[in-house]
Amino acid sequence: MAISQEISYRLERLILDGGLAPEQKIPSERQLAARLGVSRAVIREALHELQGRGVIETRHGKGSFVSSMVPGSNDIAEQGPLMHLFEGHPRTLFDLLEVREQLEGQAACLAAQRATRLDRHRITKAFRALEETDPLSNARPDHGFHLAIVEASHNPILVHVLNSLKKMMLLTVQASVANLNPREEMRKKIVRQHRQLYEAVISGKAASAQKAAMAHVRFVSEAMREMEKEGSTLIRLPLGAEAGSQYPQAMA
Repeated sequence: MAISQEISYRLERLILDGGLAPEQKIPSERQLAARLGVSRAVIREALHELQGRGVIETRHGKGSFVSSMVPGSNDIAEQGPLMHLFEGHPRTLFDLLEVREQLEGQAACLAAQRATRLDRHRITKAFRALEETDPLSNARPDHGFHLAIVEASHNPILVHVLNSLKKMMLLTVQASVANLNPREEMRKKIVRQHRQLYEAVISGKAASAQKAAMAHVRFVSEAMREMEKEGSTLIRLPLGAEAGSQYPQAMA
């Protein structure tokens, strides 16, 4: 194995283990060469290999950065036929909530154990953005808060699984915002649940974080099921629309 390839694997492991967080600036070639005991030419070749695999990205005039594990949320338009099929199925909402309850519970548990200082900063920033947004149109900040916790789990497989379902997961958040947030009692409970989850993750209480994450998603699911039993027609939004927009549709 070439030395540069060995170095690229070491850097990749450093990223996976949380030594270098997503979007964090990578030390200079000189610093890495001194730290790893190799030449700057070897470091340059290793970084080039990581860039080719999309693990890092180079920003002109700023240096190299670890790529984001959770891409931006402005790529809603790219949907395949299967996405449209699932999106339109009435049972999909509750199937997705079942998945969220289990996987986000595990992610919260791991995030409480593994979150770096930068992760905690990002989670706090996402939580404050959620608090500051109108609760009748806060689906994206809500989703962003949960994604920040998932990313802080530092389990690439878990992040990948949830990221691959990101657009569909947003549907569940939009449904919660559209159907539950207009009801003051429901809204207050959800606000309280988000704060409990945030505090448990930030304070490193793994069991409490897992319990809070699962209880929150279960509450959302059960509340909407109860609405259906009472005869209410759940509002369903097109993917990419916000609650409170002019596009509300009844969920079949």
